[in-house]
Amino acid sequence: MGSSEQGKEGRLFEIRGGKGRLWWWFYVGSVLLGFVLIWVYRAAHLPEAGEKGRWAWTAVFAAELWFGFYWLLTLSVRWNPIYRFPFRDRLSQRFEDKLPGVDIFICTADPTIEPPTIAINTVLSVLAYDYPSEKLSVYLSDDGGSILTFYGMLEASRFAKSWIPFCKKFGVEPLSPAAFFSRSAISAHDPGFSEWSAMEKLYKDMERRINAAVEAGDISEEIKAQHEAFSEWNFATNSKDHQPIVKILVDGRDRKARDVEGYALPTVVYMAREKRPKYHHNFKAGALNALLRVSAEISNGPIILNLDCDMYANSASSIRDALCFFMDEERGHDYAFVQYPQRFTNSTKHNLYASFMTIIQQNSDALKVDFPGLDGQGGPAYTGTGCFHRRECLQGKIFDKKVKVELKGKRPKIEDASASNLEEIAGNLATCNYEENTQWGKEMGVKYGCPVEDVITGFAIQCRGWKSVYCNPKTEAFLGLAPTTLSQALVQHKRWSEGDLQILLSKYCPFLYGHGRMNFGLQMGYTVYCCWAFNSLPTLAYVVIPSICLLHGISLFPSVSSYWFIPFASVISISTTYSLWESITNGETLQGWWNEQRMKLYKRTTSYLFGLVDTILNLMGISNSTFVITPKVADEEALKRYEQEIMEFGSASPMFTILSAVAMLNPLCLVEGGRRVIMEAGFGAFSSRFLLQSMLSGSLVLINLPIYQASFFRTDKGCIRTSTTLASIAIAMIAFLLPVM
Repeated sequence: MGSSEQGKEGRLFEIRGGKGRLWWWFYVGSVLLGFVLIWVYRAAHLPEAGEKGRWAWTAVFAAELWFGFYWLLTLSVRWNPIYRFPFRDRLSQRFEDKLPGVDIFICTADPTIEPPTIAINTVLSVLAYDYPSEKLSVYLSDDGGSILTFYGMLEASRFAKSWIPFCKKFGVEPLSPAAFFSRSAISAHDPGFSEWSAMEKLYKDMERRINAAVEAGDISEEIKAQHEAFSEWNFATNSKDHQPIVKILVDGRDRKARDVEGYALPTVVYMAREKRPKYHHNFKAGALNALLRVSAEISNGPIILNLDCDMYANSASSIRDALCFFMDEERGHDYAFVQYPQRFTNSTKHNLYASFMTIIQQNSDALKVDFPGLDGQGGPAYTGTGCFHRRECLQGKIFDKKVKVELKGKRPKIEDASASNLEEIAGNLATCNYEENTQWGKEMGVKYGCPVEDVITGFAIQCRGWKSVYCNPKTEAFLGLAPTTLSQALVQHKRWSEGDLQILLSKYCPFLYGHGRMNFGLQMGYTVYCCWAFNSLPTLAYVVIPSICLLHGISLFPSVSSYWFIPFASVISISTTYSLWESITNGETLQGWWNEQRMKLYKRTTSYLFGLVDTILNLMGISNSTFVITPKVADEEALKRYEQEIMEFGSASPMFTILSAVAMLNPLCLVEGGRRVIMEAGFGAFSSRFLLQSMLSGSLVLINLPIYQASFFRTDKGCIRTSTTLASIAIAMIAFLLPVM
């Protein structure tokens, strides 16, 4: 990229373009030509009306038309990738005394699924950032309204007095104490051993107290007497029916709020917004909007970082990296948010559930390919965590290139109010009825009514003229917990695909709402994700129909001796080679690439199918979208299987029935269909006319090996249930016996 932005000494960041574009354009031209020839072949060789296999041919043709169209959409996130590199030293030299206040929002919702120890480790990690403490405020939104979570926060705020100076003295990374002590070791002869061991003991003691309270299910009277805020739970409250609770556990303005070294502490706030059965609370979006209002009264930092409770800070410099983009004098005023990648600490070597975000969002996220491509089109999507925002942009500000937005620390409306007064004022902003007859959730704050509130909010911000930034430093900025069971991974993608499809079918459709508001390439990029659910039907058709036609001796592809065989072979070989090269060059293993192909198939035939059906039912008013929290803990046996990269089925799910039925159908069709063709026409006819169909069925058999193992050979709790196996065999036999039209 011959950008004039490169090499300027005064810039706070550098932009570099992608390499090897000539080969990429060769790949695009080859695959596009192949698709066009495949479509021509399908149209020219359509069976006559009434001829056997006409409907199967038509269905496969429709699937190939969709695959080609969707592939064209995906080009938008690859044709102009850019990579950004911040210069923290320049930021410090010019703006150290002018750094803006930063408010950090952390959301948790259920102390059972998201244990307090996970949430407080995230809180402690961001408290230890390399950033002026007086300009840092951390807010935990507890949508479960749990006394256990509040107790964990109280313990964390006390432990922070020792943890923060320890991190700064020894340059600790990762900043989560649980992660740090589990990964780090120190010899008794090393300098700092006594401090290290003393800090570990402090942490273990705190962790033990919190876990004991969680196991007991309540807080002892002795502990309750230590803080007046515990009286909030004297009322008959539960997670779905309680008053607003806002408690400032550490008031950064208070001169008494000091760590063990005598330095100021960041502000720490606990919030549980009001919940009442008759009010819809709008899930995470509602919590974030309540945090926006509450934080405006207490600290009002112009920059906001939002994190999920399991996404702890790994690098101490993430805030400064983000500010390099916001505070750049030339371009910083264009940017509404800086999105960091989602990385996971519980990775397996071969990426069992394709959760570790290597290549494309469909396989998990879009770390090394898609998001740099989106950045080149105007900016990546907001993905809900690990994202720094301008407060004003979240509140609905429209971009004006004539007005440069300053990031000077704006003081709260009532700066001199006492902590108790601020708590009372802020509590009134977290009530159920506060948003009635307002623009919150519409034109202000995070948008309501969509399972992927983050994506639609970021899209709306970009449609107001703002750009975004993708920042992917060498040291991971944040590390979280990926799904450790197949069910968790599929349910998560079901929610994402359903939410993205709702965006496509709403007034926020990228090609309609985005027209004239963002460039065409970015519209295409958003549409890639909005069309996930539509991939389900063509994929199901392609993995079922050719196999059934093989069973009945109906050829759907040209023979090896035909010239028409070349475009099919070219598209398959070039696409597979490019996909494999892309994975390997981005740090994936060969087995990891194969796992990605498997999960792509599984998500398309289950998660996206259910997302499509649920969206249709939602539009018909038959069902409503729900927000499903992915569990952050797993039992020891399941976790051990995950670490051994053994797929976890275990629970009964209609998704597993579909996967198993497709898996059972293909070997039946491959073996019996091959036998019939060889008996009737000989092996030469089978290897020529049915080569592609047999290769397709054979690859599906190979990709489904974990299902066969879980159905017939495994006896652990993670195997497929007998009832699911029997149901899938019955479905496969019905399809096996059906005639082909």
